[in-house]
Amino acid sequence: ATVLCFFSFAVGGLETFIGLYGETLEIPCNNGAMKAEDILITKWKYDKGDGLSGDLLVKKNQNVLISATDEYKGRVSMAANSSLLLSAARLTDQRTFTCMVVASADIREFPVNVVIYKTPASLEISDNAQELEIGKLTKLGKCVAKDANPAANITWLKNNTPLVADGKGISIKASVLVDPVTGLSSTSSILEYSAKKEDTDAEFTCSTQHTVGAELVSAPVTLTITYTTENIGLQVIAQDPLKEGDNVTLKCVADGNPAPTAFNFHLKEELVKVENADTYTITNVSRNTTGVYKCSLVDDPTMEASKDITVNYLDINLSPSGNIVKSAGEAMDLTLQIDSSGNNKVSWTKDNVKLDKKPKFTKLTYADSGVYECEVTNGALNVSEELRPVAGAPVIRQLSKLRSEDGKHKVLICDVEGSPKPAVSWSINGTSLDESPFLNGKIKHKITVVPSANLTVSCMVSNEFGSDSRTINVSSRKYKVVEYFIQNCTPY
Repeated sequence: ATVLCFFSFAVGGLETFIGLYGETLEIPCNNGAMKAEDILITKWKYDKGDGLSGDLLVKKNQNVLISATDEYKGRVSMAANSSLLLSAARLTDQRTFTCMVVASADIREFPVNVVIYKTPASLEISDNAQELEIGKLTKLGKCVAKDANPAANITWLKNNTPLVADGKGISIKASVLVDPVTGLSSTSSILEYSAKKEDTDAEFTCSTQHTVGAELVSAPVTLTITYTTENIGLQVIAQDPLKEGDNVTLKCVADGNPAPTAFNFHLKEELVKVENADTYTITNVSRNTTGVYKCSLVDDPTMEASKDITVNYLDINLSPSGNIVKSAGEAMDLTLQIDSSGNNKVSWTKDNVKLDKKPKFTKLTYADSGVYECEVTNGALNVSEELRPVAGAPVIRQLSKLRSEDGKHKVLICDVEGSPKPAVSWSINGTSLDESPFLNGKIKHKITVVPSANLTVSCMVSNEFGSDSRTINVSSRKYKVVEYFIQNCTPY
């Protein structure tokens, strides 16, 4: 068997020995006060109370005779150093054991007071509440430290911080129950607690630090903290910016626990009750949806929250717009009407080139042709319209000719105005055809010719609104030489 001598000390001349419940105790004899070779007889006895003593065993000439009866029968023996070995220690062993030593010239007694300690068998919280209501003193649970000696002291903790009874929000009541058979004590501690909102998710434990052994801590318990709604808010869930055709969801948020399950949504002139949900969705909103919206508790309509909702919109009307056919020289009035939910910014471009200001057409020219775009922005909203004025049939402004640098070719140039872009053709085939970009209603078309005779060449232009043509005389180089001799030479 395991032999345990826990520790011993002297109090007022009487040695005290502390052992653990259930273990085998080794109770010392004389602690070396007498030499072993001088000892003739060693005897152990115990105090039975009422001035009576009971014999346990005696050692003489290295022989040990056990005389124990009653509760010590079969539980005692003697160690080599004459210590008393007592197995299966129990609380009834808390008494005085005396070692009597007989020497050749002396008889002495060494009394030892035995104390038995036992750490609690377990520490657990039971009968714990499932939820606590704020401000109401409620039994949180019962902590029990079972089978200890001496009785355990229990401490309650919240998030590892000890709780102290204050007679208001914290009440701790402890009691001790002694087992009539074993004599062991079970301590019960009941905690009544008035919760606060911040106690949500708090961990409650109980602990005990016994005279011997390590600190015991129970498994933690967490409780649901219930409280009525004190604050309510309305959230607007929508795209930013909210524009016509979008959906918007209203969400009512309350801080009660458990959270409310029914809400009233005040949709301008309409009241909608929603149960088992905290949202309401308005689909396909329009500018008429703009206004103040509210939500409130069904159980307490006075508790409400509100939000302003603005639906952004942007409409423009450009007049005239699209393809506009006007004759050169005519005037065209341009108007822009804007209907929007905020401040607007207007910009103009012509053929993708930004203009400094709104165009004016007091007298249309071919140069006014092109694609005009009016763009209006309002925050993230953007709307645009186009205007494409057309001045009509093309006109050849000039048909000219030039001699090439080598003097061998003629370059014919046809300058044209018109809108839309006119098609250009020639009455003869040339080379090195070249056409300038069509800008501001103007285009320049060139061809190179090598005439073999005097020619009359036509430039012809047309678009969907009409056509125009011009001719130009082109002389060949050899006819120019003949003409020179006729004019400048005298016959013989």
